[in-house]
Amino acid sequence: MPFFNNRGAKIYYEDSGQGEPVIAVHGLIESVGYWSVPGFAAAIEKNYRFIPMDMRGHGRTTEDPANPGYDAETVGDDIIALADHLGLARFHLITHSTGGFAASRYAMRDCGRFASLVLSDTASYTSVVPGDPEAIRMFHHRFARGFEKYSWDEIFANLEKVPGPFFRGIMESAGRDRLLAMARAMIEVNDRNRVAAFIRSFYRDPDPMVEGLRRITCPVLVIYGGKDDLFIHSSRLMAREIPGAEIAEYEGAGHFTAIEAAERLMADVLGFFEKHPCAN
Repeated sequence: MPFFNNRGAKIYYEDSGQGEPVIAVHGLIESVGYWSVPGFAAAIEKNYRFIPMDMRGHGRTTEDPANPGYDAETVGDDIIALADHLGLARFHLITHSTGGFAASRYAMRDCGRFASLVLSDTASYTSVVPGDPEAIRMFHHRFARGFEKYSWDEIFANLEKVPGPFFRGIMESAGRDRLLAMARAMIEVNDRNRVAAFIRSFYRDPDPMVEGLRRITCPVLVIYGGKDDLFIHSSRLMAREIPGAEIAEYEGAGHFTAIEAAERLMADVLGFFEKHPCAN
């Protein structure tokens, strides 16, 4: 299994296919498995080199407990470090949720190596909760406690009663059981205590940094599900403020668009990559 070291972390990634490189970064409680839904990775690998990675605090990636780097700046730097490790001068970047938090913040600093950037079901802030720092800290502390207290079995059993904003689309889908099984497969590889620590550290800043969004000059595609209530406003804001950004709403889908709307996501992503080749 391939790993590389960066800033005290041993970061897991996968590498398959040939062609222009595509790095993929998942969201909270996910893993590289988010991109392995039937047909999605395979479709990209036909024409591109596909390189999904596990973020810090997730999947097979490990980090120094004394300095885990659970923040958007460090995760953004990990993306570039992976590209450096593989000798990639330019690459496409596709992100989901928390991965997009980090990618959008990095793009505000420097987007010169991104041939294109896909931001799905995400935002340019790092806290969906507004308010003063202590209120934000307490909200995420309570959120983290749920992962420490309950097993994955208990967490998934509770989704039947309270799907919350993240699982609404899956639970309301006609293919609920199949989609839920796919989601669980890529979630339960995570250590719940590491997820809790990540939550307490990462989600701090409710500022969407509009001025920073206006500095992003690479081609950007913003995608969101029509039932992804937490990220509808943020998606529209990013598309409005990033110069030349394109936007697509997936009516009927929720937060997990790669699971709930895989075929459309495949078509949109591949079409966007084709319009913006690395050679440009």
